[in-house]
Amino acid sequence: MAAAFTVSAIATALPVAASAENVLRWTSQGDALTLDPHSQNEGPTNSMNSLIYESLVTRNPDLELEPELAESWEAGPDGWTFKLREGVKFHDGADFTAEDVVFSFERAMAESSDFKEQAKAVASVEVIDDYTVKLITDGPNPILANQLTGIMIMDKDWSEANDVAEPQDYAADQETHAVRNANGTGPFVVESRAPEELTVLTANPEWWGKDEFPGNLDKIEYRPISNAATRVAALLSGEVDFVLDPPLQDLERIKATEGLEVKTAAQIRSIFFGFDVASDDLRTASVEGNPFQDPKVREAMNLAIDKDAIQRVVMEGLSYPTAMITPPGVLGNTPELDEQFGFDLEKAQALMEEAGYGDGFSVQLDCPNNRYNNDEKICQAAVAMLAKIGVDVKLDAIPKAQHFPKIQNRTTDFYMLGWGVPTLDSHYVFAYLLEKDGSWNAGGYDNARVNEITQLITTETDLEKRTALIDEAWKIVQEEKPYLPIHHQVIAWAMSDDFEIPIASDDSLRPRYVVKK
Repeated sequence: MAAAFTVSAIATALPVAASAENVLRWTSQGDALTLDPHSQNEGPTNSMNSLIYESLVTRNPDLELEPELAESWEAGPDGWTFKLREGVKFHDGADFTAEDVVFSFERAMAESSDFKEQAKAVASVEVIDDYTVKLITDGPNPILANQLTGIMIMDKDWSEANDVAEPQDYAADQETHAVRNANGTGPFVVESRAPEELTVLTANPEWWGKDEFPGNLDKIEYRPISNAATRVAALLSGEVDFVLDPPLQDLERIKATEGLEVKTAAQIRSIFFGFDVASDDLRTASVEGNPFQDPKVREAMNLAIDKDAIQRVVMEGLSYPTAMITPPGVLGNTPELDEQFGFDLEKAQALMEEAGYGDGFSVQLDCPNNRYNNDEKICQAAVAMLAKIGVDVKLDAIPKAQHFPKIQNRTTDFYMLGWGVPTLDSHYVFAYLLEKDGSWNAGGYDNARVNEITQLITTETDLEKRTALIDEAWKIVQEEKPYLPIHHQVIAWAMSDDFEIPIASDDSLRPRYVVKK
């Protein structure tokens, strides 16, 4: 049972309209994991927190960079200088200044932060004056602005007063004041938060951007609904106005319903399976040793999964089978690299024989059941397909709140993960998933040249040279196959036509652009 409502003292101290006229009631299958903006780098969590907190730089629904808490910026050989927006206040009335930027970057670099890979691009923050900061880097950094969109700014005094100067350690199941309470500068204030039940946000009357954006919402009510049929029923009955992840099999029914509409977009997210390639022995395998350390086994499993069938049967056509774990639109994705490995059972069986696993083996597949489009169904399909080459997969499909700690704590043999790329640059994928110490590199993949390239591309400003380095790294990854790519995801949003809600390829709702007609 989720905790009872926790009402933020900040929210009750703010003036709130007597009656909210423009209310957006929406749902999706899984709740934000935490309100701590530096604890979990997970899509729905970031999306929720971005309504409350803000970054120096953000993206609009077309994923173009826009100023947020910084009005302007300029790149130099040893860092970037940001002119901060003046007159901005946190929800409790405190002024936003340069010291909050310094504090937030230090916090984002903490061991318990899930944003270390982005924040570590900044060696230090130099305060020039109350509203000017210089983010010092180790040499020129061509992508720093792209890396900052996920690093949200917290109030230093509030954080210290509430004993949350360090981010919540989510993987250790830590509970802190910042998990259910928030004090940002963003367009919405937390009125109440009951995890997995209901989150209510009210418009921030003092928000700096209230006259600069078309959004006219007074209130947002978010209620997660894990059951797909129930989410659709809630939309059809008018109980909710917007479903972020309607079941793909119900899209035509929704389109045919008067007063409702569906929008689709190719998402900047890839769905794949990960292998533990580092451990000498797997935790759940029926054989001694680690079959996943043999590249022939990894190739066989790639060839045994029919991605076209998954696209056709499981995804209702809304996916793009791939051999990459980064989608089109991201620097590094090319048509050549994006072409899937193919489906070849005969070759897969031969590879298993060559690897010494002709009789197969069993292993557990860890899978979320409330995070990605048809995630559990994809895993079920893979189980049946891998059985044909003797890999007996025991499926453990659980909510993402329990699934993700297995990955972050590196206690999984074989797992599903989806990875979006908000920076639109392959460095984000390398740093988290492929670099030796990447926080989501649960398989322990370690290639010296890929590690080296991950560092080189943070300072290489020549686009042609930088692109060549990225291409080299991806070719190494495709040769070694530490992951089993399935597809790039296509998202669908379903909504009442009483609202204008622009869909975005990062699957993030941006209420500052949402208009109640």
